[in-house]
Amino acid sequence: MRAYVLGTIFTLISSATLAQQPAAQGAAPVAKLFAGSADVTAMIAKAKTERKPDQANFVQPIVQLAPYTANLEYRAAGVNAPASVHEREAEMFFVVEGTGTLVTGGTLRDEKRTNAENLTGSAIEGGTPRRVAKGDWVIVPEKTPHWFTQIDGALVLMSIHLPHAVTATPSR
Repeated sequence: MRAYVLGTIFTLISSATLAQQPAAQGAAPVAKLFAGSADVTAMIAKAKTERKPDQANFVQPIVQLAPYTANLEYRAAGVNAPASVHEREAEMFFVVEGTGTLVTGGTLRDEKRTNAENLTGSAIEGGTPRRVAKGDWVIVPEKTPHWFTQIDGALVLMSIHLPHAVTATPSR
């Protein structure tokens, strides 16, 4: 009996110690499969209070299962995020709250590479503006410049990056 109790205590301590270890670098994010409306409301409130005045976009994961993450993006008026191009993935947006203008197409102004798969710019030249509002859905294809401007108050979005599907090459 004493061995059983000591074994149980050892297991609990070991489990607690492992649970406190930071995740290995490069490890896939832990799956988060559900977020209720109260969770999303709390995330919006958190974004309103924790976003720094000069922060263009406050992003939090809503749900995730690798390789997909649905993010809540909180964008405030007066602080424009840079224009973007994702070279290897499309991006899908759902407008949760607010209104703004999404510019797509054209070319990035002052283009800079942020990493191996993404470019940013200070604006878009020659793009097509479209007003977006609560309830709207948009898909921006890969390699397409996009930029949110003219935000009225705040624009709350759900965004999902959609990796390019790998297609099999026909065998000969």
